[in-house]
Amino acid sequence: MGFLLTRPLIFIKLFFIMNQTDTNQSPKNKPQPMIDLLISVFIPSIILMKFSDASDLGAENALLVALAFPFFWGLFELIRHKKFNLIALFGIVSVLLTGGIGLLELDLKWLAIKEAAIPLAIGLAVLGSTFTRYPLVKSLLYNPNIMDVETIQKTLDERGNRKIFETRLLITTYLLSSTFLFSSVMNYVIAKWIVTSPTGSSAFNEELGRMTLLSYPMIAIPSMVMMFGILFYLWRNIQKLTGLTMEQILMAKVPDKIKQP
Repeated sequence: MGFLLTRPLIFIKLFFIMNQTDTNQSPKNKPQPMIDLLISVFIPSIILMKFSDASDLGAENALLVALAFPFFWGLFELIRHKKFNLIALFGIVSVLLTGGIGLLELDLKWLAIKEAAIPLAIGLAVLGSTFTRYPLVKSLLYNPNIMDVETIQKTLDERGNRKIFETRLLITTYLLSSTFLFSSVMNYVIAKWIVTSPTGSSAFNEELGRMTLLSYPMIAIPSMVMMFGILFYLWRNIQKLTGLTMEQILMAKVPDKIKQP
């Protein structure tokens, strides 16, 4: 799923890319973050900021064209991977909501609320999943595409450290949820700060495009730093509890085709 023109999805996409690092993926299905940025951030932002005047596309048409890029790119990604992904679905919904707010000329407060609501909902879902059999932290960070989970689990059992690790994994979940809370708060603040013109106007489009560009250095990069900090915390605890090296923890699985002589 692309970055989808909205700040919540910029952060979410970071996790989505990490969750597709399986070495068994074909080159066609490999994550393409630079193309994602181009199609879902830069091109839509330029359209909104430069072509929203009545003498160009006009406010309504410019918004439709700008949103079409991330929307159809997101659909293409879902079809290409042939795999349902809740995060990608959130992305498409976010684009539709942004378009609806602009085209229906709703009050600006709904844009800020929408921007904050999506990462907040995902953060609560991550936190709430700890009470289920399938905690989301295991899908987002502690999964076989990133770590050699089978070897880690086996070593933890041999050393009798499984319960301690589960406690550390719970802490990781809390940290992960807090990053979504950070994204939610920042989304709301930036939306209220930058987008002040009435919805449906060319000024609104220009501010929406500017907000999208500024969100990358102000939200996505800090979120990326926090995410890798959490990964480092998880890795250090795995290393201490198992004695495994980084190479053993993060060991990529070799595709069967490569293993065959």
